[in-house]
Amino acid sequence: MIAELGHFALMIALVFALLGAVVPHYGLARGNARLISLADNAVLGQFLMAVVAYAALTYSFLISDFSVYAVAAHSHSAKPLLYKISGVWGNHEGSLMFWVLVLTLFGTAVAVKGKRLPLRFRARVLAVQSALVLGFLLFVIFTSNPFTRLDPAPLEGNGLNPLLQDPGLAFHPPMLYLGYVGLSVVFSFATAALIEGEVTPLWARWVRPWTLTAWMFLTGGLALGSWWAYYELGWGGWWFWDPVENAAFMPWLAATALLHSAIVVEKRDALKSWTILLAIVAFSFSLLGTFLVRSGVITSVHAFASDPARGVFILAFLAVVIGGSMTLYAWRAPKLTPGGLFGLVSRESALVLNNVLLSTFAAVVLVGTLYPLFVEAMGGGQLSVGPPFFEYAAAVLMSPLIVALGFGPLLAWKRGRISRAAQIVLPALIVALVAALVIAWQSAGGVVMTAFGLGLATWLIVSVFLEIAERIQLFKKPGNAWGRLRNLPRASWGMSLAHAGLAVILFGITISEAWTEEHLVVMAPGESVAVAGYDFTFGGVAPVAGPNFTAVRGFFDVSKNGGRVTELTPEDRVYTNPVMNTTEASIYPLMSGDLYAVIGEAAGQGRWSVRLYFKPFISGLWLGAVMMMVGGLLSLSDRRLRIGAPKTVKAGA
Repeated sequence: MIAELGHFALMIALVFALLGAVVPHYGLARGNARLISLADNAVLGQFLMAVVAYAALTYSFLISDFSVYAVAAHSHSAKPLLYKISGVWGNHEGSLMFWVLVLTLFGTAVAVKGKRLPLRFRARVLAVQSALVLGFLLFVIFTSNPFTRLDPAPLEGNGLNPLLQDPGLAFHPPMLYLGYVGLSVVFSFATAALIEGEVTPLWARWVRPWTLTAWMFLTGGLALGSWWAYYELGWGGWWFWDPVENAAFMPWLAATALLHSAIVVEKRDALKSWTILLAIVAFSFSLLGTFLVRSGVITSVHAFASDPARGVFILAFLAVVIGGSMTLYAWRAPKLTPGGLFGLVSRESALVLNNVLLSTFAAVVLVGTLYPLFVEAMGGGQLSVGPPFFEYAAAVLMSPLIVALGFGPLLAWKRGRISRAAQIVLPALIVALVAALVIAWQSAGGVVMTAFGLGLATWLIVSVFLEIAERIQLFKKPGNAWGRLRNLPRASWGMSLAHAGLAVILFGITISEAWTEEHLVVMAPGESVAVAGYDFTFGGVAPVAGPNFTAVRGFFDVSKNGGRVTELTPEDRVYTNPVMNTTEASIYPLMSGDLYAVIGEAAGQGRWSVRLYFKPFISGLWLGAVMMMVGGLLSLSDRRLRIGAPKTVKAGA
């Protein structure tokens, strides 16, 4: 009965979505205020019905109702509660239900937080958002219905992919989906602006908080995914340029470019057409990622579906949404009147350079991801574009971007002086060169790239501090610098913290890649191996039973200079439903880096293959991502950037 209730709620939501997508446009054409205002009620109805449907599916997972296909295919009665809950979105049907839920949630947020938007424009935005909900509901109901019944019902379910039974990955998909779907609002704002034929600085002010919100969730989702890959897969890495990783990375690149481009529209009333195009492209990347994961064209731990009908439906939906929006853009964009002009050396030009580099890198990642698929589809056999291709592109395109991040905030709007900016950041350049020369002198592994990477990271983080010092006139008028520091806008703090976070990530990547120490050995109980000055003593193995798995747990006593540091207990697990072998690394974080141990297969005579690492400052990757998210939150909390239109203030007597 609960499943039928959920299915019925989806059908009602479909009706609300159809009304919300059609009636407001008709009301605007006829000048009927009642029909226009229906847009708000339609998105609210969609959200309420989506909540009912999602709650019904969650309840079916919690009680292990195996008469429901999605539960039988992706759950098991012995699963821990957390993974029963995460199992709701850890499969094809449930993940699309979550998409619909978040899509309607953002639509409702626009209706509630955007009350000060002009009624005509808000109705356009909500109508476009309802059209997106309509498309996804059609996909869910007709090709991926999570409430399909099984008769007779199996006694037990197949279980969830063991690789997904992990706390990190339990929260990684929802955060990533919030970023993906958050870009739908930006897309709706851009499409509504094209329909209305007007893009103003006020429009950019409305759209920036939504872009920032989506960007923060994408940042968090990517960080959680890389953290999961680092400690769960047991290979010691954190990013492999997997097609699904790339599918999540491309929207982040586009959203980052859009975030900076919208600033130029707001401040100078320029780059209107480019900003609209970025908004369309960012959400198009989100839909493309959905197609790659859900269509079965790639094989990955992330890929849930392989039904051709589903792939065809998503491809058709992509064609309608992306093709339709691009056609509208081609028609209306030339009519957008260009705004203010700016000089070649200015903060606007620095932001344009930022956009060009980010967009080019996104295009390179797109080509590298899709090229093997096209070659295979044309009968050219299977090939792969590996990490070296993407890493080379990142080095070539992102290095000028990092240099520009040091200069850009110091340039004036409209017309700046590069000599003045260079004078301010000269200490950053000197410190960066010294750091690079020190590394070159020590001849670390990959000396050129190591010195280059650390030089760039040092340049960026020192530039951030110098930019703050310039804002508060620390070296010119130090007397009241503390007061000026406290009065800096939150948006300025957010920008500085996000840029510093990028520098910390670059430190983490460079240091961990250059100085990681790895040992692949076969050890017997009692033997020791020295790794980066730490002694790993193997204490043997013991069998372990979990709620839905059995495991062999290894014991490593770690000491340094005769003093005990910690004990590492990696596991080699075998899950029962479905039957699958997984590796659970054991990691002990230190200020200097991570101690990392993996237990492998038995080698006979009581010996085991093991993998031991010391990963210096790899935590900088996730610390930097947290800094970027906190920077985004600070900017979002600035009263000038809160979601919705600016609040009007009544003049006093």
